[in-house]
Amino acid sequence: MRPYLVKTPWIVQRFFHKYSWRIKTKKKEVYLTFDDGPVPDFTPWVLSILEEYRAKATFFCVGENIQKHPLIYEDILKAGHAVGNHTFNHLVGWKTPTQKYVKNILKAEAHIHGKSKQDKLNKDTKLFRPPHGRIRPLQAKILRKKGYRIVMWDVLSGDFDQHLSKEECFELTVKNIQNGSIVVFHDSDKSFRNLDYVLPRVLKHFQERGFTFKPLH
Repeated sequence: MRPYLVKTPWIVQRFFHKYSWRIKTKKKEVYLTFDDGPVPDFTPWVLSILEEYRAKATFFCVGENIQKHPLIYEDILKAGHAVGNHTFNHLVGWKTPTQKYVKNILKAEAHIHGKSKQDKLNKDTKLFRPPHGRIRPLQAKILRKKGYRIVMWDVLSGDFDQHLSKEECFELTVKNIQNGSIVVFHDSDKSFRNLDYVLPRVLKHFQERGFTFKPLH
């Protein structure tokens, strides 16, 4: 059995209702998200595939990676995608003292906003995704008070799973996406073996069925 769930159970979504798991809509819309970038090679490739299919997405960026690769981050913004905070050092909330965790997020925020004109347009949208989805209730409460919207997901693609074949990754992802789904991918080295195969096929599959791909706000 996989140590993670591809589809987040409705009971979990209902119990943790203060988090965003999916978008309530009857429209054929999907919300693709990409965690852990920006990084060379992989993030530019994702941007090119999204452009090919005229799709918009949301990138949950690690502050340290923005600091290292500012031009790639600028490319995300220039392409009209949304951005969110994924901490500065990819910290896991369950393993990190609350004060340190919040401070690390605010450090990332300084790199996420204020770097370009497009950034300023996004400044009112403070999206946050906890690495691995692991965050303590007190941490979440503090972040909400600071104006963050905590975004989880209802479909976890499993692109990071080295034991999952690219074909199986595609089938599981497509099977579980529905109207308003928030889907997790990763623009990272570890995930690229599956992502390279899955992403263009997911875009093609749903585009042919009349779906559009939207950024989160």
